[in-house]
Amino acid sequence: MTAPTPRRAARAPVERVRAGSASAAASARLGESAEPTPPPPLPEQPLEHRTPVDPWAGVDTGGWDLPSAELPPLPPTLGYPVPPATRQWPGPPAGAHPVSPPPVGTHPVSPPPHHQPAAHPPPPAYLPPVAYPPPHARPAPPPPPTAAGPAAPVRPAPPARVPKQRRGRGPATAPPGGEASKGYPPPRPRRRRRRWPWLLLLSLACCCGCPAYYGLPISSQYPASAALPEQVADLSLRQDDSSSETAKQLEKEVRQEHLLAEDTFAGVYRTADGKQVTVFGGTGFRLTPEADADEEITRLGERYALEAPETVRTGVRGRYERCAIGRPAEGEVVVCTSVDHGSIATGVFTRLSVSDSATLLDTLRTQIVQPKQG
Repeated sequence: MTAPTPRRAARAPVERVRAGSASAAASARLGESAEPTPPPPLPEQPLEHRTPVDPWAGVDTGGWDLPSAELPPLPPTLGYPVPPATRQWPGPPAGAHPVSPPPVGTHPVSPPPHHQPAAHPPPPAYLPPVAYPPPHARPAPPPPPTAAGPAAPVRPAPPARVPKQRRGRGPATAPPGGEASKGYPPPRPRRRRRRWPWLLLLSLACCCGCPAYYGLPISSQYPASAALPEQVADLSLRQDDSSSETAKQLEKEVRQEHLLAEDTFAGVYRTADGKQVTVFGGTGFRLTPEADADEEITRLGERYALEAPETVRTGVRGRYERCAIGRPAEGEVVVCTSVDHGSIATGVFTRLSVSDSATLLDTLRTQIVQPKQG
């Protein structure tokens, strides 16, 4: 078999191209496309039914095995504690009422509903917005025709009315918000409250009230005079030589102990049943009568061997009284002293209690000491 010549070999491709062009022209005349027909698309499957794809398939991952540092071993894990043994329930006690089980079938229990996977709804289709035609502007109505005639006269505006004021009240004030409008008088300036009268009254109360409070007892108790009466209740003043000598000695001691005394007194009284009372003291101004009462009862403590003194309430502001029981060689006695801003009186009582002695001393000083009024 002889090989084809070169001229024939060169014509073969040209003939094939011509044949292809002729077939394409024939297909175009018959209404067919010269493009190759694409394969039909595969039906879409839900995502959960598709085959997963490994993104690292066919990739060499051998170089990822990097050396890691040696970590220390973990400590041993502690075991859980063993729970204590539980005793078996012995059962209900004898004689207890048995508990009946709940009736079966009274309330049927419906099985739980089976949840099916919800299918993904298809995405909503967005419609293009509807274009509305622009509203037509309505033409303005023509003005009503006016009848030709004479123009009406213009009336003047009425004057503004002044608000009426009630009797017994002040003029109407301006409305709130600033300047007074027409028909209202201008606002009166606000009067400031003066506080100096209250301060003046307080100053007067402090300056005059305090001296009056503390000065009233002094003015009612000083000055005073003293004189011994012949008879006080059931007590009679003794005039014998012994009693007179005792009274002179006591009066001398009072003058020596109280240098500022203006007048002094001393006397011995006795009852029909033999009770004896010796009273002595003096008049004069005293600024601290309470301290003077404590000092007097302390001065007489050694002479009469007095015990701890007792405070006696007199009920008179500025007067203080102390009483104590004494046990001298002559017998048991009660010594009481009463001091105020104008006088001091001390009594020595026999065969009497402390309360009776204090009461009798108040009676004696009321009869002996008389405040000078005016």
